[in-house]
Amino acid sequence: MKALLAQGRAVFRGVNLQCKVNNHAHHTEEVGTDRLVVRRGQPFSIILHCTNSPPLPPDHQLTLVLNLGAQREVVVRVSGSNAAQDKWWFSEQVAQSEVLLRVFSPADAPVGQYSVTVLLLSSEGHIIEQSTPYSFFLLFNPWCKADPVYLPDEELLQEYILNENGILYQGSWDQITTLPWIFGQFEDKVMDICFEVLDNSPAALKNSEMDITKRADPVYVSRTITAMVNSNDDRGVIFGRWDGKYSDGVAPTRWTGSVPILRRWSKGGAQQVRYGQCWVFSAVACTILRCLGIPTRCITNFTSAHDTDGNINVDCLFNEKLESMESDDMIWNFHCWVESWMSREDLPKGYDGWQVLDPTPQERSEGVYCCGPCPVKAVREGEVGIKYDTPFIFSEVNADMVYWIVHPDGKRTRMSVNHTNVGRNISTKSVYGDYREDITANYKYPEGSKMERKVYKKAGKQVTKKNEQPDKLELSIKHAKAIHGTDFDVIVEVHNPGEEDVPAQLTVTSNAVTYNSLHRGECQRKTAELVVPAQKAHKEVMRLHYEHYGACVSEHHLIRVTALLQTSSDQILQEVNIPLKMPKLHIKITGEAMVSRKLTAVISFTNPLPITLTGGVFTVEGAGLTGAQEIQAPCRECLKDIVHSGLAYTMGVCVCAREKAERLLGVFRSVQVPSSTWLSISRFSLPKHLHAVSPL
Repeated sequence: MKALLAQGRAVFRGVNLQCKVNNHAHHTEEVGTDRLVVRRGQPFSIILHCTNSPPLPPDHQLTLVLNLGAQREVVVRVSGSNAAQDKWWFSEQVAQSEVLLRVFSPADAPVGQYSVTVLLLSSEGHIIEQSTPYSFFLLFNPWCKADPVYLPDEELLQEYILNENGILYQGSWDQITTLPWIFGQFEDKVMDICFEVLDNSPAALKNSEMDITKRADPVYVSRTITAMVNSNDDRGVIFGRWDGKYSDGVAPTRWTGSVPILRRWSKGGAQQVRYGQCWVFSAVACTILRCLGIPTRCITNFTSAHDTDGNINVDCLFNEKLESMESDDMIWNFHCWVESWMSREDLPKGYDGWQVLDPTPQERSEGVYCCGPCPVKAVREGEVGIKYDTPFIFSEVNADMVYWIVHPDGKRTRMSVNHTNVGRNISTKSVYGDYREDITANYKYPEGSKMERKVYKKAGKQVTKKNEQPDKLELSIKHAKAIHGTDFDVIVEVHNPGEEDVPAQLTVTSNAVTYNSLHRGECQRKTAELVVPAQKAHKEVMRLHYEHYGACVSEHHLIRVTALLQTSSDQILQEVNIPLKMPKLHIKITGEAMVSRKLTAVISFTNPLPITLTGGVFTVEGAGLTGAQEIQAPCRECLKDIVHSGLAYTMGVCVCAREKAERLLGVFRSVQVPSSTWLSISRFSLPKHLHAVSPL
């Protein structure tokens, strides 16, 4: 061996990173096995191939040098001794002409892309030889007890780290709809893009070495991601838009997965992707955080308050014609954010666990459009002094809705106050299947309970008692099944519990609105003079016609019905949001499903609307199956892109599957109905060891 060194012959022949073995042990094999992706706080092995046996000269030793960052900003020298748990170290095991190196990383090491170089040192510590640098990725490790993101439940980890598919919830609190979403955190190049997002943050561009060092902290990383998913302050991913003008980009309702958005952002040189709304922001954040190793789930809060002045009230303004007026405060029919699981070592004890993170740009936090992480427990307990952004999130789920009539002279008359409508049916996808889990109790105590009043007082909110007038008229709004393209009835019922008949005037309006309460136009209105009999109810029916609402309905397919009841001594106002039910596509996988062989999916669709659809396009997409494919429909030249009312149409599309692929998402849109709510999912299973002979 000394003769080899004297002759200048190399001792090292190469390094085997054992990507397949290591990635499987570190739950990263879905990223691929062509490169090393490991999790911190858990050892991994590499093999050093040498030219002779025994492999190393006597009195010589090995050491490792790690470089972290695109510009190798952080250098870590790894010793071969059993160091403390907060240090990198490695052990050696010699076998013939090979050396097995078992590398141990601390559970608080910064995440990112590292390069590792093996050095051969003389007994005096001089470098005799060094290997070629090899790169690997280090992620957060929710399987490691010492990692702040540790989550001690394998079923939760399978969902909140490893599941590439999910369901987002939309609609209204009493008519919840589902939107399947492909997170795709293990798709090709997605992990690289996630770190590219971090590299483009203002902090990284200003001082990359300091930023990379802070990437050991999931609080810092997750807060950075909430700022970078929106593009308001920086080189962020998505530009938000809510005015319906999307011709120079992609309408938010057209997205069905995070991967096309992230790839478009990266391919464009960190240029913002147009356009997104709250569920798009939350889903993309979920993809990035799961990819980095932080357990994350998407949340929907129904009837969500946007309280701009922090008084935990949202003012809803109407003019004397019962037309909605602009206000800084808003009520969103639903609002989506994410929760990530982590310990909060920056806070007093008791605030570990789920943390709210909201990437939708609503209000600035410390000068930046970001929100969180905020402990869910702090929201529930009204601890508005706990960082980050707890007062804003507390208001989102607890604010009162105060209705006002604004007169021509600017004076206001308070109509009514709704204490219970905000923060209802807070939802997330269940770990145990594709159904909704209600987590409202995590955010707030039951309405009217002693604990609720205690929390309100702690948060600085004045607790008001409900007005209990036994003879006061009661107003409610109901509706028949509302299917987009059909006429349906809205029933306004006035109940008189008193002993005398009461004359009143009832005004009912219907307006097309977006999910965040922007008005797209009035559909119909009705005014009636009526006398409500004592101890009886009076019903007024207004039929909503497709010919009226179809021309102005928003991409969110929401109709808001407002009813104002006026008597000589009182005024009552009620509102209800009606989501229009959209038709479904039908997708069926035909033939036997095999890895690396093309599958045939048959898509069936019938146009249920009383109008002809033009510009029809099908989009199919699936994690582990295919990138988003667009197919003109129908393809037959005689029909071109026209789908007549009542026309049934069937088409086929081929996709290629990898292991663990399990669902295909199909979407139809047209000029008349550009939204992606006409969709369906096809589920299938792939035999674990059944592979095609060759890809077709």
